Amino acid sequence: MHTCRMPICLLALLAALACLPGRVAIGKESEGDDKKQASTAADGAKKAPEPEKPSITYGSATIGDRAIEYTATAGKMEMKTDAGKSKAQMFYVAYTLGGEGAEIDASRPVTFCFNGGPGSSSVWLHMGMLGPMRVRMPDDASQPRPPFGIEPNPHSLLDVTDLVFIDPVSTGYSRPAEGEDKKQFHGYQEDLRSVGQFIHDYTSQHQRWRSPKFVLGESYGGLRAAGLSGMLQDRYNLYLNGVVLVSAVVDFSTLAFAPNNDLPYVLFLPGYTATAHYHKALSEELLKRPVADVVAEAEEFAYGPYADALLQATSMPEEQRRRICRQMARLTGLSEEYLWDANLRVSMSRFGKELLRERGQIVGRFDGRYTGEDSEDIGEHTGFDPSGAAAFGIFTSGMNTYLRGTLKYEDDRVYEILTSDVRPWNYDPFENRYVEAATALREAMSVNPYLKVFAACGYYDLATPQFAMQHSRDHLLLDESLQKNFTTKFYEGGHMMYIYDPALKQLREDLLQFYQDATPQGASPQEPAP
Repeated sequence: MHTCRMPICLLALLAALACLPGRVAIGKESEGDDKKQASTAADGAKKAPEPEKPSITYGSATIGDRAIEYTATAGKMEMKTDAGKSKAQMFYVAYTLGGEGAEIDASRPVTFCFNGGPGSSSVWLHMGMLGPMRVRMPDDASQPRPPFGIEPNPHSLLDVTDLVFIDPVSTGYSRPAEGEDKKQFHGYQEDLRSVGQFIHDYTSQHQRWRSPKFVLGESYGGLRAAGLSGMLQDRYNLYLNGVVLVSAVVDFSTLAFAPNNDLPYVLFLPGYTATAHYHKALSEELLKRPVADVVAEAEEFAYGPYADALLQATSMPEEQRRRICRQMARLTGLSEEYLWDANLRVSMSRFGKELLRERGQIVGRFDGRYTGEDSEDIGEHTGFDPSGAAAFGIFTSGMNTYLRGTLKYEDDRVYEILTSDVRPWNYDPFENRYVEAATALREAMSVNPYLKVFAACGYYDLATPQFAMQHSRDHLLLDESLQKNFTTKFYEGGHMMYIYDPALKQLREDLLQFYQDATPQGASPQEPAP
């Protein structure tokens, strides 16, 4: 629609300009023509496209035994260059405390939320963890039956902080402006610039500079959140109160299985132990103990004898390697023969295929609690992720239902839940080294000693395992005075631990304490002012 109106306006303007020389000697007739042409130009100007107005709706929720009213705003923010040229339309959904007619409390915390991918919309955090409405996954890790519905979320954080869910360009309903190259948004630095500009512009347009500000990212969104902590300080002098990392990665060296990188084998092993414990694939002696206790033993083994064996490789005496192989088998549920043949190196895809092979099942990557049946029992890689298959349909249905029904937002395009259209993703700044934002996070915490970080980790997460986050935290090499600013909590769930209701309930309680500690006045659950 916009592309049709601009030529009309431009043609009217050109027509008016073309008559300017005739003004040297004008009679009443030519004067009338000029007025007519000016009127035509004015009419054309009136037809110029107006910025899209957001959809504003009002709702109520009971969160943590408190009844609150809130305002939901769903719309697109136009991202512009300094010269005023449109670059993109970024879709967002914002929730502020208070119903119709309520003024925004500019001193209240505001949290900017996003998922990762790259290529993911914010649907997972929005409809699974933080928003006032959610989809509900079965707690027993079974696949839900369609059709799917939505329900109130009693564990939302809306009573403590306003929430802004951001869909990076090419995800959700966010798109580049007409004629703009999408590559300018698809890369590590490019993404930080566009999302950072959105946060700056939203903060300015909605007068939130006095608000305590947080960013909350999941998965690759953790890399984005860590990078933004430094970028927002450096580019906009916008200082954050907190960074929340949900099943996040801030250093790709902890995840990238490779012949020349032993680190992921070490860091994934405790996750294998937790998953094997869940599926009762360990000895009775280990199954009688709590999962946290067994995982702690696996962590000690991983950082000690196992890491030593990987470091020494074939230079380690065979008898010693055999002994470590037996210990590893005990803690992972895999056979000694399999581990020996694999040279003690088991990637996640191998583990997911092998652990329950005798049962004819494969294990989920996002959440090791989930199982499925592969097309064949041979091979060493899973054909699909059962945990992803269980979640994609219900979250997609829930978001589309919620947008069009409750939020009254309409768009003819597909809401891109998770798209590959962002690839190739540009990692040029990290040529010949692993991608990482740990450096940016460490520097941001050093510059701003009040910045606090919260990391939520799932025991059954086999995509970004909890031990990897612990390793990244410890290798920030923070000064002792800043180490207390980094909080790590663990939950009996997977990558999206919040789809398991007991974990989500505990996660909310932990975040209430974190927000209270990270804000000057101590954020606590609030009711809207009368």
